[in-house]
Amino acid sequence: MRRYLSILVLILVVFSACSKNKTVLTTEEKLTRADAYYSDGKYAKAASLYDEISFERKSAATAYATLRLADCYFAMNKFTDARLKYQQFIDGFPDHVNVADAYYQKALCFFEESLKPAYDQTETVASIDAFRVFIDRFPNDDRFENALEYIRKAQYKLIEKKYQNGYIYYKMKDYSAALMYFDEVIALGNTDALDRKSLYYSALLHLHQNNHEAADSAYQRLKSRYPGSKEAQKLSKKFD
Repeated sequence: MRRYLSILVLILVVFSACSKNKTVLTTEEKLTRADAYYSDGKYAKAASLYDEISFERKSAATAYATLRLADCYFAMNKFTDARLKYQQFIDGFPDHVNVADAYYQKALCFFEESLKPAYDQTETVASIDAFRVFIDRFPNDDRFENALEYIRKAQYKLIEKKYQNGYIYYKMKDYSAALMYFDEVIALGNTDALDRKSLYYSALLHLHQNNHEAADSAYQRLKSRYPGSKEAQKLSKKFD
């Protein structure tokens, strides 16, 4: 019994000594250390410290740490976590000098979260809306053109989604539904591969439905816009 008591006392003494020697960092020291980790690309370690500081509720330090924490998550490709922290910064510090950064990064998170065209495009639509909010609120920001470019990329992904929907219905032999999607792509008036292929399938589908006038119209537009294309050459055997 005495042996166990001696061991217990020894453990308590060691624990007490360690506790006394444990350094308690000030907020400023935590920030310095977190910034050093961030600069070295040690984002997980930096995030841990920024997270601690963000809960201390010291206005200047809290705002800075919250934004930096979001940046850490973004650097680690944790885009959903980053977006939520950027939103927290926007809600908590709407008049902060760096709030434009949070709006831009939030939109960029949505874009990075978005799935390939074959899948659900909720985040793609959200990214367009978020970048538009950024543009409306900060029209003189240096990232204005970048925001527009991201909007264009997201919008093109939605067009790809329409085309792929049309192609899926074409393969399923639901020709009316396929035509609806192909026609939506064609109506945009773009000159690209999606428009070219949509015109091709539109002509084929109209032929299948014995709508020769509409089929010929699609073929003529295809031949005019993309002379020499393989799609036009394939259809020439049916129309010329």
